[in-house]
Amino acid sequence: MRFPVDVSDSTARTPLAQRLASLALVSLVLVSSVTAGGIAVGTPTAGGPSTTTPTIHAVYPDPVAGGDRGEFVVLDVPAATDLGAYTLTDGHTTAPLPDRVVRGRIVLTAHPDRVQNLTDESVYGLDSAVALANGGDTLRLRHNGSVVDRLRYRDADEGAVGVVHGSTVRWRPLGATDRPVVTGGPGSVRVFTLPDAPSAPVEPLGDADERLYLAGYTLSSTRVADALVAAHRRGADVRVLLEGSPVGGRTRAEAQTLDRLVSAGVSVRLVAGPHARYTYHHAKYAVADERAVALTENWKPAGTGGNSSRGWGVTTRQSRVVAGLAATFRADAGWRDAVPWSQYRRGRQFERGEPADATYPSRFEARSVAVDRTDLLVTPDNAQRALVDELDGADDSIAVVQPTIGGWNEPLLRALRRAADRGVEVRLLLSSAWYVREENRRTVERFEAWADRTGAPLSAKLADSGGRFAKIHAKGAVLDGDRVVLGSLNWNEQAATTNREVVLVLHGTEVAAYFGRVFEADWSGGRPAVPAGLLGAVLGVLVVGALAARRVRFTR
Repeated sequence: MRFPVDVSDSTARTPLAQRLASLALVSLVLVSSVTAGGIAVGTPTAGGPSTTTPTIHAVYPDPVAGGDRGEFVVLDVPAATDLGAYTLTDGHTTAPLPDRVVRGRIVLTAHPDRVQNLTDESVYGLDSAVALANGGDTLRLRHNGSVVDRLRYRDADEGAVGVVHGSTVRWRPLGATDRPVVTGGPGSVRVFTLPDAPSAPVEPLGDADERLYLAGYTLSSTRVADALVAAHRRGADVRVLLEGSPVGGRTRAEAQTLDRLVSAGVSVRLVAGPHARYTYHHAKYAVADERAVALTENWKPAGTGGNSSRGWGVTTRQSRVVAGLAATFRADAGWRDAVPWSQYRRGRQFERGEPADATYPSRFEARSVAVDRTDLLVTPDNAQRALVDELDGADDSIAVVQPTIGGWNEPLLRALRRAADRGVEVRLLLSSAWYVREENRRTVERFEAWADRTGAPLSAKLADSGGRFAKIHAKGAVLDGDRVVLGSLNWNEQAATTNREVVLVLHGTEVAAYFGRVFEADWSGGRPAVPAGLLGAVLGVLVVGALAARRVRFTR
């Protein structure tokens, strides 16, 4: 059963929309791992319900609509049952169920016209409304006057469905996904680093003949647009999905790029509007026929163009990973908060933007490496818990690179400290870009002070680009020399719980060696990582040699 959300003509973000940020496209039956403060008590008559008795599966007490129009109750009806002998009551109002024989999962509401397009399940109207109180209520299902099931909840979340899960109610935003971790492999992947290898993320796009799905935060790269238009002309199914309200606004260059794509026949949609399912659609990946690209960078000159940021990326043919990304894209681009570009741009003004046109040396070439397996993670569904498990499983070293990180007591940061506490060498490299420098400096100082106080082997620093890139934008980690994390996720609680992000965990020593070398170069500021004692000895030899050379010259 799926419950999409109506999108109004307005595409402006609101605080309400941000509270509803994790709305996504799949079945309501998939239950969140996050439990809100609800309690569901299935308390039937003595003996309990039989395997054929209908039960209350979910409630939707607080729609995002005036007067709470669109409330509904979901029943599980395991066997063909005449509903005419049943009623629903909240203790104040009793609603007879329709005199129909039904089976399966059904939706009951006093407003079927508003709910019909929110679900693929059968919707049945009630002649009288049972008011579901937003602050909490008890709902009873009766058969011939006897209670056969009861659901009690409290403090309903606006725009969320309360799903019965054992003895609790778990609140899920309407239509939210609960995608599992997808694992593919073993196989070979192509890894690359930006700004060093700007052709690597674009090359797979140029070969697409059947499908080309591109998901991103922003898109202003002419090279990427060229590849999308060319694929469309070859007859490929080309679709683009972007964020509707990027921080700092949308630039004129990007608006012109998207205008060009739409004029060429490419489908361009943006996650936008007051009912947007995520705070930000921040994922950065593409599916090109049977290949997929996942990366840390935006589809613009500063990112995939190689004109600014340090980034990590990978191209894979692992079929399960490719299929998982394609399914994620279809789920997100097919939902009602994915607004067509032509609708979104009406009446909008766009920012001038600063061009990124710098050039940098190419030290790290793209390379094909073996992987034992690859795990596909997405937020808000499964990534944070899976990443915490990876960090908790490290027993030797963790090297993390991030533009910036979240609060001290957030799950990923606590996991880093737990690792250091048990003797794992932890290094944290953060961006020194002007807009995050002071915040990151304070973070570094706090981690260093904690390490000094506890004696834990943890160190942190701001990156020194050494002229090899403009700023750190990579979001990744190398663990124990045999696992790599990379993707769009900034390591903070909000991104992990309210954004759509995509992360890959690549298992294998070859892939870890590649990104390990990149990390070591960035950690040392591009200078050789020579131990201090050895460096002193080398300098001493050089000084002695220089003095000897001077002495020889003076004797001539």
